[in-house]
Amino acid sequence: MEKRKERQAGKKPAGPSLIADYTLLPGIPDEMIGADGEVRPAWRHLITAFDSLGPEELAARFERADQYLRDAGVFYRKYDGAEGKERAWPLAHVPLVIDEDDWSKITAGLIQRADLLEQIVADIYGSNDLVRRGLLPPDLIARNSEFLRPMVGVKPLSGHFLHFCAFELGRGPDGGWWVLGDRTQAPSGAGFALENRVATTRALSDIYAGMHVHRLAGFFRNFRDTLNAQARSEGGRVAILTPGQHNETYFEHAYIARYLGFMLLEGEDLVVENGQVMVRTVSGLKPVSMLWRRMDASFADPLELRLDSRIGTPGMTEALRQGSISMVNALGSGILETRAFNAFMPRLSRELLGAELALPTIATWWCGQPTERQHVIANFDRLMIGPAFATGLAIDDHKATFLGSTLDDTERLAMIRRLETEGASLVAQEPVRLSTAPVHVNGRLEPRPITLRVYAARTAEGWVIMPGGFARVGSTTDTTAIAMQRGGQAADVWVVSDAPVERVSLLPQAGEKLVRSSAGSLPSRAADNLIWLGRYAERCEATVRILRAYNARLAELSNPALPILKHTRTYLEGLGVDATQGMPAGLLMAIDSAVHSASQIRDRFSPDGWLALADLRKTSRNFATRVQAGDDATRAMTVLLRKLAGFSGLVHENMYRFAGWRFLEIGRRLERGIQLASIVSWFTASEAPEGALDMLLEIGDSVMTHRRRYAVSAGSDSYVDLLVLDPLNPRSVLFQVADLREQIERLPGGNEDGHLSAAAKAALELHTELRIAEPEHMTTEKLDALATGIGHLADLIAASYFV
Repeated sequence: MEKRKERQAGKKPAGPSLIADYTLLPGIPDEMIGADGEVRPAWRHLITAFDSLGPEELAARFERADQYLRDAGVFYRKYDGAEGKERAWPLAHVPLVIDEDDWSKITAGLIQRADLLEQIVADIYGSNDLVRRGLLPPDLIARNSEFLRPMVGVKPLSGHFLHFCAFELGRGPDGGWWVLGDRTQAPSGAGFALENRVATTRALSDIYAGMHVHRLAGFFRNFRDTLNAQARSEGGRVAILTPGQHNETYFEHAYIARYLGFMLLEGEDLVVENGQVMVRTVSGLKPVSMLWRRMDASFADPLELRLDSRIGTPGMTEALRQGSISMVNALGSGILETRAFNAFMPRLSRELLGAELALPTIATWWCGQPTERQHVIANFDRLMIGPAFATGLAIDDHKATFLGSTLDDTERLAMIRRLETEGASLVAQEPVRLSTAPVHVNGRLEPRPITLRVYAARTAEGWVIMPGGFARVGSTTDTTAIAMQRGGQAADVWVVSDAPVERVSLLPQAGEKLVRSSAGSLPSRAADNLIWLGRYAERCEATVRILRAYNARLAELSNPALPILKHTRTYLEGLGVDATQGMPAGLLMAIDSAVHSASQIRDRFSPDGWLALADLRKTSRNFATRVQAGDDATRAMTVLLRKLAGFSGLVHENMYRFAGWRFLEIGRRLERGIQLASIVSWFTASEAPEGALDMLLEIGDSVMTHRRRYAVSAGSDSYVDLLVLDPLNPRSVLFQVADLREQIERLPGGNEDGHLSAAAKAALELHTELRIAEPEHMTTEKLDALATGIGHLADLIAASYFV
């Protein structure tokens, strides 16, 4: 213990040096020191490996981890105004290392705590014995905004209120772990823990492989299988319920949905009919029997909970009341997060479990009781005081929570008066002195305060604890700077064993029954966004091709007043694009619209596809500040065209031919058909200036094909024939309509027993008209009508699948 005291005092203990290149100032972090005052073996292995790599190699490896996170599009939303902004995920590159023996104590303590929380919430919404016996004050329930009266007496279909919980832990100076807070509302971060693991192992794969680190996949596999088994037994499916893309952890919702193979739904995707929760899919309404809720409970139902909710589903509470759906976690379970509950946890554990808490709770006093209130007033200067019904940690709540000693005399007197008159609304806690872990800062390792977030999932065998989680690391030595919204970082957590650990994955196990999802299980909202993604991508490509052709001629002729250039500018103006700008705002808006549509369906979008789209937007934004019309813009459009082609190729070649791909393909063909018909109409009109037909071929990417297919003396009809009526030209209108006809008929309900849907009939009619048409008959009026007819197909599809 003397060595521990020396290190805490900032002195380097006697003995051989552990760290050669990485001096830890003002001392070695607490997490690295064992109860005996010596450096823990696992940390010794890690830091020795760092030393062998050297500062430059280690920095390069950490940059590799950051690059992976950027490429994967991992973000969280930081709220610094009316709207949140997407920020890169702040990875703390050095993992927190915990040995297996220490972790087994954490595991046992958290399983005990999860069982205790289950009994408490079951009583609150059930028999209410805890209040009747005086173990919980009635004010703590009745005045709590997280207490949902409509849920009283509603027994969960699964038999349990809690299925997935998180716990905030801190290690004290004595080396023991304390529970700082419980997360039972809609615990976040499990997906980020997975991404932390991937990013960290990318950087430290050789070190990771030699340290026997427990894998995370088994935890998720067990929970996934539990939810799927329950959903199948109830005749439905599992879905994750998200507030939407503006939520700060939306990326994680999409990531977990993709990782576990669950549908990702928003409130508007669901409807309650006859007490049954149904999801709107392209095949009609389909039952959902298990919802993993990632939104606060009060927003789930605007009929009985928050009337101003725009993200919930009317009737959800009634569905739970009728027992037609299970929810992770039960509505109302967020009451357990209330800070004042910590004051009663030790006694509740003794009364309900017959044992002391294995992991103690941070010392807490609810000021609604006379004895506790007087204790707080007597010890005012050394306690943290804040709102009793807050659900966040005191260390994160820097605005509403304060240390008594930091107040001046006037503030102190006012707060003591408030304690005496409004004590039930206040809670006091001992200040948190968090242990420190090493963080890589400017080429060296420095101690920073940390908290540990650990996850528990209910399975058929009981609670299981994720062997890891993620550690929140302070940006400075100040514990209030540990919150992500205040610059904190997140580190991977390595639970290490002395022996090799089991290698687990989510891949099907030997003998496991193969289950295929229905092709029609695509939610209507997702299908709508896929169509618009395809349309916006094609709209961008058409605009880029026109701009490239325009700027190439502008660079060559240096006369913007030439008829062909004026003619082209007028066409672009009709699209909301100003060709006089090197990078027109209208094009940037179209690219942003494509990204927005893709962001709505992150769970159905490949990381490579998202990366290609994000790269397109980044490049276009960079061009916007420095590209000038003419030759400069021509080169810029060529770059964008290549990136658009790369995105389209990724999607077309790699996306499974499921209903999702079909809607995306329909969107592409709709927009390309509309754009081509309109462009051909404009550039073949009688008033079109000289050079219009050559520009038309260039825009249609058919210059070489025209030369090979037609005689040199071919007239203007050859242009119409190639770009409108040629069934073999992938750029022709006929080609688009033929593919539309095929894809629409393959949609659910498109062609059932020979009966075509309205959209399929309209596509067949358009296809037939084009197949028998002659080039000379395709007048400007007919081409415009053709573009309108293709647009009408979009309306018919929307009416059938999205309304």
